[in-house]
Amino acid sequence: MKKRILISASLFHALTDASGIIAPTIFPLLYSQAFLITKYSQIGLLSNIGLITTIIFQFWMVRLSFRYEYRWLMLVSGLGIGLANFLIPVSSSFGLLLFIFIILRIFTSFYHPVVIAWVSKSRAGLGQELDDAMGIQSGSGNFGVLIAFLTTGYLAQHYGWRSPLYVWAAIAILITTVGVMVINKVSSREPIKPDLSAQRWLRVLRKISHLIPGFFFAGTGWSLTIFYAPSLLHNNFNIPMGRTGVYMALWIGLGTITGYLYGVWSRKFGRKRVFLTSLTGATVCLLIVGFAPGQTLSVLALILFGGFLFMSYPSLHTFVGSTVADEDQTLAFSWISNIQMIAGAIISLIAGFLSDWLGIRFPFILAGMLSLAVVIFYLPKDDRYFGARKINPPAGVGLESGI
Repeated sequence: MKKRILISASLFHALTDASGIIAPTIFPLLYSQAFLITKYSQIGLLSNIGLITTIIFQFWMVRLSFRYEYRWLMLVSGLGIGLANFLIPVSSSFGLLLFIFIILRIFTSFYHPVVIAWVSKSRAGLGQELDDAMGIQSGSGNFGVLIAFLTTGYLAQHYGWRSPLYVWAAIAILITTVGVMVINKVSSREPIKPDLSAQRWLRVLRKISHLIPGFFFAGTGWSLTIFYAPSLLHNNFNIPMGRTGVYMALWIGLGTITGYLYGVWSRKFGRKRVFLTSLTGATVCLLIVGFAPGQTLSVLALILFGGFLFMSYPSLHTFVGSTVADEDQTLAFSWISNIQMIAGAIISLIAGFLSDWLGIRFPFILAGMLSLAVVIFYLPKDDRYFGARKINPPAGVGLESGI
């Protein structure tokens, strides 16, 4: 059962994350053609409203998750993603593009608040197995993005900006079919429906409040790169869309490797050390992207940034899974997903106006400064901040003795 859950979760994570970057990858092409998008602030508006939509619907998803089997929720999600990708090419105005993009963001709101929690609860109390599972599902999301970048850049350059959206509409249907079949006989029902009152939500938020800076960094790094790195490469450095897709694929590809290896590295070096390394490396890379005098160094730093950024995701997910009680995990993972979205919504909107006023590189400098602040926050913290033990392990399973 655990394997089926992890396989299905990995497939849907790949689809959800890939679907979140296909449209943003073609935004620079629309901007350069002055078609639908004529200002960077419009990209900021698309990202901001899209992410706010995701925040709203992810809270709703938590309630739905206790009423319906996850396989039916993911079926609706996958089919909706395919439909939205199919409809985006019909956009004839910025307003219509924004409307369909909102629809896409609604259907990508299903996975993160509920399925990651399902993976975590299926390995309750199993410390190293939890690390490995979080690394696999996180790395699978990254792998989906890698394939999306490669295909979107190539198809957009050779067959027009609409072609990758049509192709991924078909891929969404295929992945959804397989993902639902894998968990067809696996129930996500819980014997007791937890308290979903406002007080319970706030109590859970307080339990993970020490992780908010980390997830703010994670949301900032993802949104800034997804919505503005393609413009940095294509519009600032005049790199063709095909090669832009390759560089973005290398960014996420390195992150895929570090995500999959998280379980090994956490076992060898400790969770805290791996996490702080990811934060420090990301800070240095972001500042280099912003200040580098030439294209080569800036692009190299951007690619390396992916390796550090995506090493932080399974770290943070593991901290939540190891320190939050099982009955609170769906709420906790909903909170952290929404914290990431809030960070991305704020920074991506600001980044659009900064790019119009000060240039496309300046948002990366801002993100580097914010990342440095997060490093300073976590550096003096002791091991208890990083999920030293499970609160309520099952009977017969011992607590982890340390990080």
